[in-house]
Amino acid sequence: MLDKTQRVAIDAPALAGGSKKPDLITVEQAKAMSLADMTTFFKDHLNPGQLHFMKLLGFNKVKVESAEGMYYIDQNGRKILDFFGGFGSLAFGHNHPRILSARKKFQDENRHEIAIAFLSQYAAALAKNLATIAPGDLDMVFLGSSGSEAMEAALKVAERAAGPKRPRIVYAENSFHGKTKGVLSITDGPLYRGEFKLLDNNVKVPFGDIDAIRNAFERDPTIGVLVLETIQGGGGIVQASPEFWREVRALCDKHGVIWVADEVQCGMGRSGRFFAFEHAGVVPDVTALAKSLGGGKSAMAAMIARREVYMKAYGTKATAMIHAHATFGGIGEACITAIEGLNIMYDEDLIENAAVQGDYLLERLNALKVKYPKIIKDVRGQGLMVGLEFQDFSQTLPMVLRPVVAVLDDKLKGSLSGFIGALLLRDYDTLVAFTEYNRNVIRLEPPLICERQHVDQFVDALDDLLGRGIIRIVKDFVGSQIG
Repeated sequence: MLDKTQRVAIDAPALAGGSKKPDLITVEQAKAMSLADMTTFFKDHLNPGQLHFMKLLGFNKVKVESAEGMYYIDQNGRKILDFFGGFGSLAFGHNHPRILSARKKFQDENRHEIAIAFLSQYAAALAKNLATIAPGDLDMVFLGSSGSEAMEAALKVAERAAGPKRPRIVYAENSFHGKTKGVLSITDGPLYRGEFKLLDNNVKVPFGDIDAIRNAFERDPTIGVLVLETIQGGGGIVQASPEFWREVRALCDKHGVIWVADEVQCGMGRSGRFFAFEHAGVVPDVTALAKSLGGGKSAMAAMIARREVYMKAYGTKATAMIHAHATFGGIGEACITAIEGLNIMYDEDLIENAAVQGDYLLERLNALKVKYPKIIKDVRGQGLMVGLEFQDFSQTLPMVLRPVVAVLDDKLKGSLSGFIGALLLRDYDTLVAFTEYNRNVIRLEPPLICERQHVDQFVDALDDLLGRGIIRIVKDFVGSQIG
C-alpha cells in the first residue's frame, strides 16, 4: 500500500476565473517529437519493461512518420516492409485510399458518431453486412471496440443460452482470447494470467484433441460452452484438421454444448476464407471478429451469434438490455470504416489473394526449410497467417557444441527468432512478429493486399540472412547491441 504520509497534497483549483492551461503537448508537437523524447515519455508514462525488449530488438530506433500499403516509412525515409500486420489488423494495408475517402466524407458532412438514444443507420448496415457474409444462421450481431470485448460478449451470450445448470466452459491449452478478466480466465498463459483472481468455471483440454473434448463432455454434464480459436495465433500458428472441426460440431450437437469460434485474428479473409472455420464446412453457434474489421483506422469488433442462441440469452423485454452495446459500440465512423472495408475485401478479391499469396509464401518458406534444416524446424499456416518455427538453439550449432548448449535450450527459447527479427529490420527493412507461447516461432501476417513481389522480397531477405550461418547471425546481433 502507498504510505499516506508520502502522498503529495495539492491545492484545490480556484473556482472562479477558469483554470490555467497546463503545459500540454499539441498535435503538431507530437508529430515532430524526437526519438529521445518518445523514449523518455514511453519509459515514464507507458511501459518501461516493454521498452527494454524494444531496445533489445532495435525497434526503439524507428520513428514511423507515415505508412502506405505494405510499408511503414521511418524518420529517414526508409520503407519498412510490413510482414507483421499488427497481429492481423491490417488486411487492407496502411491507409487504404477508399477507407480514407469514406472517413473524410463522413467527417466533412458532420455525420453523427454516438447515437445511443436513436437508431444508427451505420450500425444497422454493418450488422446486416456481417449477417449476410456469415454462413448458416449466424445473424445476430453485437458491436464493440476490441477482440477482448467481442469475446466477452460471446462468452456471456453462450453462458446465458446454455443456462445456469451448465456454467462450465471448455477451452484449449495455449489459447489466447484476450486480457480482460472474463476471457483471461480461458487464456492459457501464466504471463497474462499473473496472480489475478479469475473465473474457475472452466476445463482445459489439449488443442485439436477430440477425444479430450469428448471425455470432458461425457464426464461433466455441467459443461455448456466450448471456446476455441480456429487457428491458434499466440500458440504459434497451430491448426487442427478439418475432420476435428466436423467432429467438434457433431459433439456439440450431441451434448447440447454451445461452440464459440474465436476468429478475432484468423477471420476477415486471413486464412483464404472469410472465416477460417469455413475450410471445414461447419458453422459454430457464436463467433467473434475484430482487428481488420476496423480497416486499420478504427477500433471495431463484432460478436455474431445464431438467432436461437441470442434469443435464449436476451430475447425478452426483461433481458434485452443485459448486454446491450456500450457507449462506443457501433460508433458511426468506425462502422462506416468497417462497411467500406468489407466492400473492399470483395471488390478487390482480397480473400482469394490471401489464399494464392499464402500458398506461394508457404511454398517458398518450405524450400528454405529444406535448404536450412538445422535452423528451420517447421513451416505451417493457412492463407496469410503463417508460422515459421526455428530449431532449439543447440540444434543449430556444430555437433560438438550441442550437448553443452542443450541444457540452456529452454532459457534460450526465443533468442534465435529475436536475433533474426532484429536483423531483418536492421539490415533488410522488414518487420515480423513473434508468438506468445512458442517463442521459437516468427509470426507472419502481412496485409491481404500482399503481392508476389512482397513475398519474394521477404523470403529473399530471410534466405540471405540465414545464409550467414548461426555464428555470424549471433555476432551481428551482438554487434548491433554494442553499436
